[in-house]
Amino acid sequence: CMKIKWLGHSCFLITSKDGVRIITDPYAVGGGINYSPVEETADIVVVSHSHGDHSNVSAVRGKPEVIKSSGIKTARGIRFRGIATYHVTSQGKQRGDNTVFCFNIDNIELCHLGDLGHLLTPEHINEIGAVDILFIPVGGFYTIDAVAASQVCEQLKPKVVIPMHFKTPECVYPIASVDDFLKGKEIVKRVESSEMEFEQGRLPSAT
Repeated sequence: CMKIKWLGHSCFLITSKDGVRIITDPYAVGGGINYSPVEETADIVVVSHSHGDHSNVSAVRGKPEVIKSSGIKTARGIRFRGIATYHVTSQGKQRGDNTVFCFNIDNIELCHLGDLGHLLTPEHINEIGAVDILFIPVGGFYTIDAVAASQVCEQLKPKVVIPMHFKTPECVYPIASVDDFLKGKEIVKRVESSEMEFEQGRLPSAT
């Protein structure tokens, strides 16, 4: 099975059943981020944008290939599609570019939205295509908030939604906790560990 482990913030370790290890948006500790330092080894690191809480590639062990910016890139036989979007705050202030990444691991379509700051256009939705597992920021202020994140989930209709970039005791950014996003959602599964396994034939039919 493919494994997904949350390391903190927007950073996940995704391990394919063949043992290829991908890390998304590795953070630097400090400035409000107090998760444990990223010390994992990876083959590939995916970076959505250059802010320090998403681009601390040097922390990752091994000699990973780094995937960033829009366009199509292949690493370890995996095709990564980078889709250009923007990183805007709730005040609409431009915070630079953001890249959404779509990639397929073990026949599962993954989409990591990085620090997406807006709803998706029809062109974005078309480019992203079918999504099995969606990593979505939900904390607001720097990214889309709970309401907009719920709308993006409606736009993409993924089978599994993994919220990220929210306030926790280890993240003291002025962002909301995950609760606003979960409110009113029918099928919420709280996992008692930071890791879960997924298999294509065993994904839920509804989000």
